[in-house]
Amino acid sequence: MTDLEDPVTFLLRLPQDLKRQLEQRAKQENRSVNSLLNTWIEQALRVKPATSLENRQFLGKVVETRQIDPENGLAQVNGIYYRYLIEGNEDYSASKNYIVIEANGNILTLRPVAR
Repeated sequence: MTDLEDPVTFLLRLPQDLKRQLEQRAKQENRSVNSLLNTWIEQALRVKPATSLENRQFLGKVVETRQIDPENGLAQVNGIYYRYLIEGNEDYSASKNYIVIEANGNILTLRPVAR
């Protein structure tokens, strides 16, 4: 695994207004703030993106409730089951569809969208 594939966490301090703008932009692009910042940093540093197949093919894809197995914590996308997290640690709701905003290994981050 290269350094680009081995994620690390670090603290970033931003003014609240800038954070809100980042969140709004990420939401407009149906992505997580983390995914958006990774792309921007890779572009700024002219680093070849270390994007996975899942990131390339699943970002922005709608996952319908019938594709989610909340009992086992799995979501089916393109015939493959992935573990999932819901943005903001919200509970699963059968009355909502979800959109993929980030893929990290075999874990997808989903954002609820109105049906």
